[in-house]
Amino acid sequence: MSKFEVPEVDYERYSNRQLAAIPLALLAVALVVLAALWVTTGTPVPLGIDFTGGTELTVQTDTPRGEIGAAFDVEPANIQAAAGTADPQYIVTFADTGDSTNGSILADQARANLEATCDNTEECAIVQSRQSTTPRFASSAQNTALVGLVIAFAGMSVLAFALFRSFVPSIAIVISAFSDIAIPLAIMGLVGIKLSLGTVAALLMLIGYSVDSDILLNNHILRREGGFYESTARAMRTGVTMTLTSLSAMAVMAVTAYLFGIELMASIGIVLVLGLATDLMNTYMMNLSLLRYYKLGEVGN
Repeated sequence: MSKFEVPEVDYERYSNRQLAAIPLALLAVALVVLAALWVTTGTPVPLGIDFTGGTELTVQTDTPRGEIGAAFDVEPANIQAAAGTADPQYIVTFADTGDSTNGSILADQARANLEATCDNTEECAIVQSRQSTTPRFASSAQNTALVGLVIAFAGMSVLAFALFRSFVPSIAIVISAFSDIAIPLAIMGLVGIKLSLGTVAALLMLIGYSVDSDILLNNHILRREGGFYESTARAMRTGVTMTLTSLSAMAVMAVTAYLFGIELMASIGIVLVLGLATDLMNTYMMNLSLLRYYKLGEVGN
């Protein structure tokens, strides 16, 4: 079995400004994208029914996908084929129809207007499942998720300053964690991955991953014996291996979930892959450049 080797990077070839330029440029672009989406659409990232309210039906039907929308009085926001099932099934999502009455009406319309081969058995009911979220609950969930992200980020910032008690090493962790969230959010907004309770959980996980890798690097450089570059190489052997292992696992989860039509799990996996890749860049370019400036001064400038 082959052993994964983390390549050693000759950081002495690059100045602090060169190392920090790419992560900071991508962060700036991400913030511009989020601001533009906010101005044009009202939200920096498209919101799922968890945060807007709506109804999601899973229906078994022989009706062609393109004709399913005509069965309802309300135009579906999205119709997605459900993979991994013996009979043709679709997940039909309706926005802003989250109260139980509307959900029941939509389910009744599906039963009345969509065709299915059921052999007259109860188990073959055309509506396999129905999930509704009221606008009031969705608004409450949105506020709770936002407060949770703010508290998690603030707690991470306090932890960083409490551990290192120096401005530059601590702010490096904070900026890196912020970028690890901002860049995936911008990509989500561009490609249309919706913000849901699941993807919010993925963003909270990214804060944990970011703090873990950044504290590992800071601790090796600031608190352990050895030169700056020796300590960096030692931290990378552990940190890069750890992050790439997690990234590979999330990539496999995302691909598998996509193939089986599990949209939520696929979205969580994609967000984590984007965030972990961003964390590699931020930790070993931007964070490292700030630590080198703190320890050695203007190297290479």
